[in-house]
Amino acid sequence: MTFALSLAAISPAALAADAGERLGLPPSPASTEFVQQRTQFQLHTLLTEQRHPRTWNLSEVAATDPAQALSQLFSVDEDVARAFAALADDPQRMAKLHAASAAVQRALRDGHRIYFYGTGSTGRLAETLESGVWRPFWMRMQADPAWPRIAAKLPADLGERVRGEITGGDRALISSLEGFEDLQLIGALQMRDDGIGADDVVFAVTEGGETSAVIGTALAAADQRGEGTDRVWFVYNNPDEVLRPFERSRRVLDDARIHKIALPTGPQAITGSTRMQATTTSLYALGLVLEDALRALLLPHLPAADAQRLGLDAKDSIESRLRGFAGLQRTVAGSAPQLAQWTVREAQAYAGGRHATYLAGETLMPVFVDVTERAPTFRLAPLDRTDTTPPASWIRVWAPVATPQAAWDALLHRPFHGLDAAQYRPQFEQKVDDPALRGTALRSLERAGAEQQALYDLSWSPQNRERLPPQTDDLGVLLRYAGEPVDALARQWWQAFGDAGAGRLTVTVGHGAGAGDDLKGLDGAAQGIALDLPQRRDPLGLDRTLALKMLLNAHSTAVMARLGRTVGNTMTAVQPGNLKLIGRATYLIQSHVNAVLDGKRWRARHGATAPLSYAEANVVLYEAIDQRARLPEAAQLPEVELAIVAVLERLDNGKPLDWAGAARQLRDKGLNGYLRERN
Repeated sequence: MTFALSLAAISPAALAADAGERLGLPPSPASTEFVQQRTQFQLHTLLTEQRHPRTWNLSEVAATDPAQALSQLFSVDEDVARAFAALADDPQRMAKLHAASAAVQRALRDGHRIYFYGTGSTGRLAETLESGVWRPFWMRMQADPAWPRIAAKLPADLGERVRGEITGGDRALISSLEGFEDLQLIGALQMRDDGIGADDVVFAVTEGGETSAVIGTALAAADQRGEGTDRVWFVYNNPDEVLRPFERSRRVLDDARIHKIALPTGPQAITGSTRMQATTTSLYALGLVLEDALRALLLPHLPAADAQRLGLDAKDSIESRLRGFAGLQRTVAGSAPQLAQWTVREAQAYAGGRHATYLAGETLMPVFVDVTERAPTFRLAPLDRTDTTPPASWIRVWAPVATPQAAWDALLHRPFHGLDAAQYRPQFEQKVDDPALRGTALRSLERAGAEQQALYDLSWSPQNRERLPPQTDDLGVLLRYAGEPVDALARQWWQAFGDAGAGRLTVTVGHGAGAGDDLKGLDGAAQGIALDLPQRRDPLGLDRTLALKMLLNAHSTAVMARLGRTVGNTMTAVQPGNLKLIGRATYLIQSHVNAVLDGKRWRARHGATAPLSYAEANVVLYEAIDQRARLPEAAQLPEVELAIVAVLERLDNGKPLDWAGAARQLRDKGLNGYLRERN
């Protein structure tokens, strides 16, 4: 059971007094400011921030039965299938998707651009639509026998006319750049930087529906043209009614110039981790809008045989493809028993102080996205830079190419885009009134430039082979789409891992994945994982992209749950690095403490205990942040977990908060073990 107390009727002075008195801890100025003035970032009422009942005990199940844990995680994707079926049956909502497709078609025919913009997971979604879906299609198209016959009949440079952008530029693909997400200004600046004009179509995508940078993009795009256009679209995953209390969200919802595509599916498999079902929903729906526009553009120019080979058929529609998602989801969910072997082996590697390395060619974008999104979700070190000594990341993701530049080309299929500090700094200094936000954004700006590309090597390069060679008991995973050839460099990588005594595994996704013919001659590959998808017309490769995404999301989450990086289905290791995450961390502390206070064992010992208030939880969070920074015993421990133990010990024995003691308990038992004792 969890508690969420309203602060509206409580005065700031009362909040401070309440928090200070019971915990023996006066509120810091930062905590007082957050509780009193940052109410727009206290987002625990959002549907996407609630706990899902199907994964409530995920950490316990993952420790003993990884296949069942994976089944729990996949079962939450059924929410997406149901949401799509309901959407397909709703003419009013479908009219919006068809209008979006029509807007895309007109823009492409007239030589304009389609712009997808998001922050964090939705920023990676935006770049996936461009670099993982759209650009690869046109690369295949230009290699197709039909291309010479139809190229002159199509608008010019169609492959260049979809642009995906993440808040902070391409460097933010690797890890978030704090301070940017909370600024509406940066969305407008990046749109201008990308050259998006009044005739281009803009999709501003935010899972929560409240991300400031994305809202800034939508509003700035609307200001470019004014009333009566269908070029600006706001895409989000929470019901309107839970967003209306937030002023910035309400401003977009009430703006008639901005069209809304609401795609709520419910709570996430990991509480608040919208990289999972929310992003799956938006990625597939927006991918289908592109697919629908593609059919309209190409079918008039293609003979039936060419259209069939390219996966295009006039009988397909957005509705039919939405309904077909349920079959795709069931197929992915059926992989849980064979996927469990990978989950166990990767968890063993990390527990033994070893590493996992993923090699990905055509699968590089969805693989890269899942790997990079693990870091903020589970408090892991981000991918190592070439100068990181010693290496800190548990995992590497490489492309089967020989140079760093070739790897970036394989990922993006376009030049790397960084933010020019000379262009952005004056705008931050002049237009960001909040000193804390301004300072954070200016510091992040120093790590957002184009020069950042040179600091990361995502290739099977000679330098990486020397710097990060495979070791005994490491795990190497070759991820590929069905039919994708395994070239000489990939075979060399595979052999190097075998020679080093590392574990090896192949993961193949797509129609015909079970055949295995294309893996012949790759020793030790016979026991790999094969996810054979139903054969459907899928010109952009959306089915295989989404199937691999769902598979990777479930696998990586189960690995981390098995290693104790979640408590139940909550990410208690979350790093409170921005205002939204400070709010989430506060609510996690409040929820877990109050679950213990409401438990039978606590009541038997103490009787009824007043629940921890949101203000109290925030006070102790800020103190935990400070203690973690200066107390040796608390170094490397998550602030949320440290705060939960410290508060419960204080309320149990009445003694002053003992941060060193809380740290020792966490190191000895882990939060899962500690809470099992308490409950």
